[in-house]
Formats: sequence, structure tokens, C-alpha cells
Amino acid sequence: MTSSSRMPIQVWILTLSAFAIGTAEFVIAGILTQVAESLSITEGQAGHLITAYAMAIVIGGPILTLWLSRYDKRKVLIGLMVLFIAANLITAMSGNYTVLLISRIMAGLTQGPFYGIGAVVATRLVAKEMEGRAVGQMFAGLTLANVLGVPAGSWIGNQFGWSSTFFAVAVLGIVATIAITAVIPQQEKEAVRSFSSQIGAFRNKQLLASLMITMLGWVGFMTFYGYIAPVTEQVAGFDRSALTWILVVVGLGLVLGNSIGGKSADADLSRALVIWPAAMIIALLAVGFLASYPWPFVIAAFIFGVVSFANVPPMQMRVMRHGGNAPELAATANISAFNVANAVGGIIGGVVVDSSLGAAAIPFAAIVIPAIGLAFIIWQEKHHSSNTCLPEAATV
Repeated sequence: MTSSSRMPIQVWILTLSAFAIGTAEFVIAGILTQVAESLSITEGQAGHLITAYAMAIVIGGPILTLWLSRYDKRKVLIGLMVLFIAANLITAMSGNYTVLLISRIMAGLTQGPFYGIGAVVATRLVAKEMEGRAVGQMFAGLTLANVLGVPAGSWIGNQFGWSSTFFAVAVLGIVATIAITAVIPQQEKEAVRSFSSQIGAFRNKQLLASLMITMLGWVGFMTFYGYIAPVTEQVAGFDRSALTWILVVVGLGLVLGNSIGGKSADADLSRALVIWPAAMIIALLAVGFLASYPWPFVIAAFIFGVVSFANVPPMQMRVMRHGGNAPELAATANISAFNVANAVGGIIGGVVVDSSLGAAAIPFAAIVIPAIGLAFIIWQEKHHSSNTCLPEAATV
């Protein structure tokens, strides 16, 4: 652990790894049509590659983490990156839909454990007062994947074919693996924990509440972000070609918000957990009311990017603080919670955009579940704070 106020290079290496993994997750959206045409399948079938990846995160991530948590974390991170590289090489060389689907599941299996275990490692590389910023710094790799990795991967695919995109992702993974091997120190040995003791962490009501906070509070992000294209074209009136730079603008907001969220989590975690979901709801209302005005819409969308991703470090930190004897499993479960929220948000947005309400209603529909989540957060934080203030109160 370092006492310096500067972020150590090891955390930046974890950021690079998160960038590679995040690019692999989202880049398929930019080359979906190419993949469908190349394999002579429908775009809907190609879309199953996204679903398969997400389900591998949701279901496989916690199970894999449960098994891997007994091993040295540095070796686990290296092993996960090796699997990630192999999966993307298989994807790049695949000309068969079934093999491609399996390789995407393989790649998805690495994401949850890497982010969960990597987040724990990141906190142990810095002083206590910088843990939130360390987690935020690592997750900045995911936001940068949306700003840089996905557009770059789409461009590579358009220029050289979609297989080249996954070869490039695999090269990123190789660079990250070499860097982890070179600079991440071997982690201190820990007592081997049984499966039952790790799963027992979920008896902690505060951990379950933390996962619920993530799921409820995050739904609004994907409800709007997943359907920003129809809002941009049909409501704001931009040409389809403008979507690329608008996504970059929003992506820059994600990066800024992730950094701000990490600092706010270090300063006052309870306050950050309330402020940022509330700010996201306000931003979504602003997007909804300003959507028919092109440039105010872009500004509101940028602000949405900032305040939405400011939620990530506080939500992840709350889960890790209540993870008990299984912080890696808890952190990975939270990645699953984020992806469950993404799935629900996608369903809500899809229902709304296909209804008579149309794309204009999406930002307003996006606030419904986060509003419930905000009420739950306020109640939970107040209830938990009052319990911890009682000297004889049991920790739940």
C-alpha cells in the first residue's frame, strides 16, 4: 500500500486491463451488421452474442470468483487475462456462429471476476483515504472503452473486417497481461475460505441492500443510453452520422463522472450514494424536456454522462465494505447487479420506443425505477446510520 496522494502505476495497469475487457464487451455493437453478413445470420442472431456475453457475466462471474478467491490474486488476474486473450483470438478466427457464441461466453466469464478481484487489489495498492479513487480509476478503463475503444474497434472492423477488431482486442490483452506480470506485486497470502463461509457473506443484509441499490439505481442509465440513437435521430433531429461524435461527448462525461464519483465516495460515501442517483434523475428530466432542441440536448446528454457514471465508485465501494470475508465475490456480484440493471433498462427502453409513446418518452421512462431506488437508498442509509450509532445494535 502506498501513502502517496498520487495513483500508483499498478492501478493504471488495472485501468488498461479494464479498458481491453470493456472494449471487447461493447465493440460488438459497432460491427454487428458485419458479423451478421459474414456468417449469413440475422442481426437478431448476431445480437445474441451480446446477450451471451452479459449472461456469462451475470451467472458465471460470481461462480468463477467463488472458486478463484482462494488463489493468489496476481496469478488469478494473469490467468483471467490469458483466458480473455484466448477467447478473443477464437472469436477473431471463427467462421462458425456456434463457435463464435462459445468464445463470447468465454470472454464474458473473465469480466466479472477480473473487475471484482481487480477492484480489491486496487484498494490494497493505495492508502485507505484513496480507496474510492482507486476503484474509480480502475473503472475509468470501462468508460474509456466507450469513448476510445468502441469507436476505434468499429473503424478497424470497417477498414479491415470484423475479425481484425478482435485481433486488436487480443493484442490489447497481451499488453495488459505483460504489464500485470511486470508491475503488480504478489498479494499477501490469505487464509483459505470455504465456499460456505464466502456464500455466508450474503447473509449480511447490508450487502444484499447494496446489491439492490446498484440494480435499482443503475437501471436508468441503460434505459436512456441503450436507446440514445433513436432519441438523437427522431427527437433531437440529428443525422445518423452525428451519433458518433455525440457518443464521444457523452463518453467524455462518463470519464469525468467516474473520477468525480471516486473522490466523492472517499469524502462521504453515504452522501455520494444519495447525491448521484438524484442528480441522474434530474439529468434525465433535463434530457427529456430538452430533447427537441439539438444543442441543449447534447449538453444535457453530456451532464447525464457525468452524473450517471459518478454512481459507479460509490455503489462498488458500498458493496465491498459490506463484503465481509468475501470482498472479491461481493464485488463480482455487484458487476452482475450492474448487468442485470442493464438488461432491465434495455427491456424498458425497447418497450417504450416500440410503443405509441415513441423515443421522446424514453428519458422520462428511465427515471421510474431509479426514483424507487433513490427512495430505497435514502431509507437504507438513514436506517443503517441509526443502527450503527446505537452502541448495542448488531451489525446486519
